[in-house]
Amino acid sequence: MTAVFALTTSFLWGLADFGGGLLTRRIPALTVVLVSQLLAVGVLGAIVVGTGGWSEAGPQLWYAVAAGVVGPAAMLAFYKALALGPMGVVSPLGALGGVAVPLGVGLVLGERPGVLQFAGIAVAVAGVVLASGPSMGGAPVQRQTLLLTLVAAVGFGSVMALIAEASHNLTGLFLALFVQRVCNVAVGAGTLFASVRRGAPALPEDGWAGIRSALPALAFVGLADVAANGTYSLAARSGPVTVAAVLASLYPVVTALAARGVLSERLRTVQAAGAGLALVGTVLLAAG
Repeated sequence: MTAVFALTTSFLWGLADFGGGLLTRRIPALTVVLVSQLLAVGVLGAIVVGTGGWSEAGPQLWYAVAAGVVGPAAMLAFYKALALGPMGVVSPLGALGGVAVPLGVGLVLGERPGVLQFAGIAVAVAGVVLASGPSMGGAPVQRQTLLLTLVAAVGFGSVMALIAEASHNLTGLFLALFVQRVCNVAVGAGTLFASVRRGAPALPEDGWAGIRSALPALAFVGLADVAANGTYSLAARSGPVTVAAVLASLYPVVTALAARGVLSERLRTVQAAGAGLALVGTVLLAAG
């Protein structure tokens, strides 16, 4: 079941990234993050109340708090890196953080993948990098861009590792995801307030009407992201974290394929090769 849950995570994260990318073309990025997470908080709050999730409150929820604080900070560093440097360099490095940190945690905890799984990890990681469309030339990347990208990568990977430790059962998982999202909203609201104080817009050109018309899409992005965190936690608990982390980080492939199917964006040769390698790596991991 680890492979099923982890691949579901990639599918959901890939669609959430694609939807979020479309929305940020007409709505400020911080507003997209804040509103989508607010909608997710409402749904998760209802689920927690309905399932009696409050009974699962305990010290492990501090992992969810940490994930909720680290996540927005990582995303902000990622957006800044994308603004300063080439996306073809920033995107693959950011995606690799989701592999490296949980993989390292799994190895420290004593997990030892088999030969086929090690081969699958190597092939899948290469596929993630290539599917993100790495730049093969151009101007050198500034030190600040690399630093921001590394901060974002470690942050993304840390969120995956933290949320995997934030609950012990399904009811507790709902509570952990709720706490994480409340912290996301708190950090996001503070960041948006500071951004507006510096003169950045908080609303699209058509104002609140633009937000209202985008509510279904914003809800999808927020809930898909929440569901992805949930399925990753289940994947990490049902099998090796080393395998779960790699398979869950295949979401750039899903995003690229969604852009190809919906927007008719053509995949570059390197991206198509990356998607193929990612699939081969998935098969090797599942076989191992």
